[in-house]
Amino acid sequence: MSGKILVATDGSPLAERAVRYAVETFPDASVTTIHVIDPVDAVIAAEAGGLPEAEVWFDDARERAAAIHEAAEAIAAEYGVELDSATVVGRPGREILDYAEEHDIDQIVVGSHGRRGLDRAIFGSVAETVMRRGRRPVTVIR
Repeated sequence: MSGKILVATDGSPLAERAVRYAVETFPDASVTTIHVIDPVDAVIAAEAGGLPEAEVWFDDARERAAAIHEAAEAIAAEYGVELDSATVVGRPGREILDYAEEHDIDQIVVGSHGRRGLDRAIFGSVAETVMRRGRRPVTVIR
């Protein structure tokens, strides 16, 4: 299948596995990685260690996004594939789906973190949101 593949990535090992899966499985496709900067993370950081300045937190989040995309590009380069990348701000599941709609994506690939119990109830699952609300095929990597 060629076409447009969107890989959601957060820098985790499962997200890196999702990148590897996409470039191995769809070598002729146009692959884009997306990283979503979630403002809720600033609230979690504030609870854990004091409220960071919004500007500092956002700069750190953008730097982390750039590093995540660079890591994904390095994986793709092993297969001779070039990636496009996108960084957006918002709720991850919603932003991934919106991006897919706006850019006529054919397939979404996302890693599953396998949250259970209270973590899942509080934080939800990006993969689950994308699967349940998406209008295109979704591959979840475990």
